[in-house]
Amino acid sequence: MMKLKMSLIALSLSLLTSFVGAQTADHRTDSSLVRNVFSEVLAHGEAHENLRILCKEIGHRLSGSPSADRAIIWGQSVMERYGVDTSYVMPVDVPAWTRGDIAEATATSHEEGTMPLHITALGGSVCTPKQSWIEGPLLVVRHLDALDTLDAKNHIVLFNRPMDPLLINTGAAYGGAYDQRGSGASAAAKAGAIGVLVRSLTHALDTLPHTGSLRYKEDVSRIPAAAISTVDASALAEASQSSKHPIQIRMRMNCRDLGIREQGNVVGEWRGSEWPQEIITLGGHLDSWDIGEGAHDDGSGVVHTLEALRALKSINYKPQRTLRFVLFINEENGNRGGKMYAKVASEEHLKGLRHVAAMESDAGGFVPRGVRMDAPNSGVDLVRSWSETLEPYNLHYFGRGGAGVDIGPLKKLEPRPLLMGLVPDGQRYFDLHHSSQDIWENVHKRELELGAATCASMLVLLDRNLPAK
Repeated sequence: MMKLKMSLIALSLSLLTSFVGAQTADHRTDSSLVRNVFSEVLAHGEAHENLRILCKEIGHRLSGSPSADRAIIWGQSVMERYGVDTSYVMPVDVPAWTRGDIAEATATSHEEGTMPLHITALGGSVCTPKQSWIEGPLLVVRHLDALDTLDAKNHIVLFNRPMDPLLINTGAAYGGAYDQRGSGASAAAKAGAIGVLVRSLTHALDTLPHTGSLRYKEDVSRIPAAAISTVDASALAEASQSSKHPIQIRMRMNCRDLGIREQGNVVGEWRGSEWPQEIITLGGHLDSWDIGEGAHDDGSGVVHTLEALRALKSINYKPQRTLRFVLFINEENGNRGGKMYAKVASEEHLKGLRHVAAMESDAGGFVPRGVRMDAPNSGVDLVRSWSETLEPYNLHYFGRGGAGVDIGPLKKLEPRPLLMGLVPDGQRYFDLHHSSQDIWENVHKRELELGAATCASMLVLLDRNLPAK
């Protein structure tokens, strides 16, 4: 009996030693590959130059615009040059809209006279009637439901709720203020208003209006809606409180709807060697707003995606699963690209293809801090197990939350894929976001490269460590 017990103990120790040895070997291989990825990107990276071409030679990429067409062609050509096995454009019908060349407003008070305001049309807004001036007294509110008890008839409403400065997560602060931009126009129109100004969604106090999309309700009249700079919004709110007379607002815009156009997601595939039927996606959105160059939002995510492909090819990585590199269209004003990708993915599941993981970069080209996950507990635990491998690169954040607008619809797939979004340091992101200052010059080369290396490294770790289905 004693000999049997000793034999069993010896066997258990042998198995444990083998397991630990295998784990150690895997960790060493993972660490070596990640080191090679970072070295390749930091020494030979092309992300910053690709971003220059995208921003300076192509420019903004508003959905439905000719420049978005050029960006699609460019993105596919870069993927092919970097060596994907196949590439294609997945057709997507997108809304086309133009800002026009007129966005003007003034405020007139009894005490201060007339002052110009810094505004720009919100994406999808209607123009002022006959592209001429509208005029009405100012009504300042902080919340949509304030209009339930106020008389807004024939007024121009200013929604003036700042992003919460107490929230360390600036994305959460943005989300907490978003409703006034997204739904403010319809809420004001329902209350009788003739126009809307929305405080720009940024912590910065400046004279730059920050655009973004709005959503008109189907059963409510559509009224002109513009973003107004934070400096002007604060000044109007203060003047409204102190003045004994109504402040008069005049505004005009000539933006207009151009209907629906066909564009598409750019897709490049690198076929896996062992489990090609399992797909891991990395992507960012190709479209951008039109008042800047879309450098951080989301040119950085585009070149992160392309650079990850280039770097993995350069270090001769051999993927076990099929890696898909996707440049999504229409994230900014409809998410039609992300929804179409999920629709196609659902159809692929019926054919035996499995989307096992996806990663998105859409939070700017600042220094990376980690990833945010929308995933089952098993997926979250797996990613957190890589903390030792990623610690040398100052990647420490492995939290839960939304992984990204474009890959978000994939979570409806069964079995549910592991979704993650790159988390850069976001403290300065909304200073530039959706503004005229979102330009190539405001993206730091090394920070951009660190983000690209992080995306490529996460692809490697996902490919090597996800359990085969």
